[in-house]
Amino acid sequence: MSLRYYIFLKDVLLLALTAFGGPQAHIAMMFKLLVEKRRYLTEQELIELNALCSILPGPTSTQTLTAIGFKIGGPNLAYLTLLVWITPAATIMGIAAVTISYLQGQGISLGFLRIVQPMAVGFVAYAAYMISSKVVHTKTAVSLMVVSAILAYFFHSPWVFPALLIAGGAVTALRFKQHPREKDKHLHIEWANFILFVAVLITAALLGAYTSSLPVRLFENFYRNGSLVFGGGQVLIPLLYTEFVDFKKYLTGEEFLSGYAIAQALPGPTFSFTSFVGNLAMRDYGIAGQFLGSFVATVGIFLPGTFLIFFVIRFWDELKKYRVIRASLEGISAVSSGMVVAAAILLFHPIESTLLNFSIVIATFSLLMFTRIPAPVLILSGLLLGFVV
Repeated sequence: MSLRYYIFLKDVLLLALTAFGGPQAHIAMMFKLLVEKRRYLTEQELIELNALCSILPGPTSTQTLTAIGFKIGGPNLAYLTLLVWITPAATIMGIAAVTISYLQGQGISLGFLRIVQPMAVGFVAYAAYMISSKVVHTKTAVSLMVVSAILAYFFHSPWVFPALLIAGGAVTALRFKQHPREKDKHLHIEWANFILFVAVLITAALLGAYTSSLPVRLFENFYRNGSLVFGGGQVLIPLLYTEFVDFKKYLTGEEFLSGYAIAQALPGPTFSFTSFVGNLAMRDYGIAGQFLGSFVATVGIFLPGTFLIFFVIRFWDELKKYRVIRASLEGISAVSSGMVVAAAILLFHPIESTLLNFSIVIATFSLLMFTRIPAPVLILSGLLLGFVV
């Protein structure tokens, strides 16, 4: 491997350890380090790669970094990029889950997390506001957002979410004639990575259905979620809550919120939260089993997005010329924002309905909205207040 590849991986590790704040903040740091300082690619190339990853299911900033690695050094460097980027946060989240399990096993109260749990709801509410303000600009989009929020709130089956996304995209795709026609479309598709993506999805589903192995079923659960999440980590949260708290009861609502709050204080990909969920889902199998749960959850959630970016990046420039594709993005984005609105309401349910908790949600939302206080500072402050109170 060339020296340039080593330097690139070192830069990716630096981002993994310092990139707080979610996909938008991650992209800002990529501009500064990878474009301005290192010149691995141009500003326009990064903008286009991020746009591509934003419309694919999976973690946006992770796929963007992986795509950059692919562009620089092909598939091998791309996989190493993915590994370096996700390992620090996923490891810390796994350790956090084991720590919480240990404290509960020793009968030690998790009361010190009482502040960060409603704070996590404030983070999701802020994400809902930010996403909707960026993607909901027409009456159709508003209608899709409201309807999807209501349906996502009342119907908790994991399959409701992909059905809503497909329906939303189909509604706005019908208006494709409003988009300008582009000429010179010569679409050549290499299907290998898509076939691999589908093959793993089907194999995992069959093995999950016919085996009693919890790690196999967890891998299938997370791979399926990773295949169907449009909009990044904020949209992933309602899917995980519905499936693993409401439906399968692997975690309590309080544990889920505590883990999500901790994830907000960490650099790196938001999807690393799955390491926490997978870990606690296997708490009955000992520490080794818990870390196995973290591993299969992390691999499961990140792998489909990786397959898809490898597949699409080769013909993206031609695909985005099609008006139906461009038109469907409005509906997909509107439905995604509606799902996050529903998540903000659902996540408040496990918390005791007191004036204090409601005030913490409002205060967290307001601080995120009107100040530039970094998310890790807010979460760490909440943890300290929890110890004091």
